[in-house]
Amino acid sequence: MAKSPNELLVGVEEEFHLVDLDSGQLTPAATTLLDLLPGKRYSAELQATTIEAHSAPWARLDDLAEDLTATRKVLIKTAEERGLGVVATGTVPLAAVSGHDIPPVPRFQHMHDLYRSLAGEQLICGVQVHVDVPDRDLAVRVLRRLAPWLPVFLALSASSPFWRGADTGYSSYRSLLWQRWPTAGPPGSFDSAAEYDALVARLVADGTIIDPGMVYFDVRPSCHLPTLELRVCDACPRVDDVVLLAGLFRALVRRECAAEREREFRPVRGELLRSATWHAARFGLGGLLVDPATGRPAPAGEVVRDLLAELGPFLEEAGDRDLVSALAADLLERGDCAARQRAVHDRGGSLRAVVAGLVTETRA
Repeated sequence: MAKSPNELLVGVEEEFHLVDLDSGQLTPAATTLLDLLPGKRYSAELQATTIEAHSAPWARLDDLAEDLTATRKVLIKTAEERGLGVVATGTVPLAAVSGHDIPPVPRFQHMHDLYRSLAGEQLICGVQVHVDVPDRDLAVRVLRRLAPWLPVFLALSASSPFWRGADTGYSSYRSLLWQRWPTAGPPGSFDSAAEYDALVARLVADGTIIDPGMVYFDVRPSCHLPTLELRVCDACPRVDDVVLLAGLFRALVRRECAAEREREFRPVRGELLRSATWHAARFGLGGLLVDPATGRPAPAGEVVRDLLAELGPFLEEAGDRDLVSALAADLLERGDCAARQRAVHDRGGSLRAVVAGLVTETRA
């Protein structure tokens, strides 16, 4: 991957639910679809109701957007020819847990055997953003600097208010389900890659996780790429919102890598990081977020705009400032996806109508 600040590459992994177009119900059809999809851009997930798609790494956000759009179009066309819809959200409102919809992948079979109901209820989808950080010691040290800002990314992506036919009261219920895993949540503070790797090895040796790929911190050094990986976000039906997350995260990584080289940092307590994450999951963009700059609650829109202002020079350096600012303004104006889903439901629409709207929004 490129090392020039102006060509710092960014890539995305998106997870998609598969639903029956007639009923709106989650449908375990991933194995069948994967046999029909071209190339190596698509892969199985822990549940057969989910497919993951992978972008290439890009320097320009416009190129990333075109890549994501093209990948979605192929998946959606293949699915709709078989009466299936594709939904990019944290949860689908109509989902029945069976515990038996497991892709024929030995690793996933092992996970189901070990984690039981936790794995069986993994009917959730996220979006992961990778940013090039080839110095792994730096990548590990900068985790503590990134952690306070991650709840803002969760609020921007919040898209999972409904779970198994009911309104949870949360904007991102996916994040609560996700945090049940033993390695999920804010990362700790590490001084070197060796220290981080020793922790991961201990978790594997203890039998807590089966391999390093099960380190589910909100941000982590990738276990197979020279990148930092953002993992806190719900899946987003709109490509524009995914591109916004990618642009913001790249700028944040650039800023915090520079800061790590220049000055000391006092990590925020884990309890406060979890508190801030809960605020973001509960209220999304529709309430208060913990402002990372002050540690105090503030209106979500104000926190997002302050983050944009702070990252301005780094967005400018990458050529992203105008695009990211426009995408953020658009998202703040229309509200997060969770609020849009509730608006459909509150106007008298059924949960089936909510799913239909999500299929349409993902397709668009």
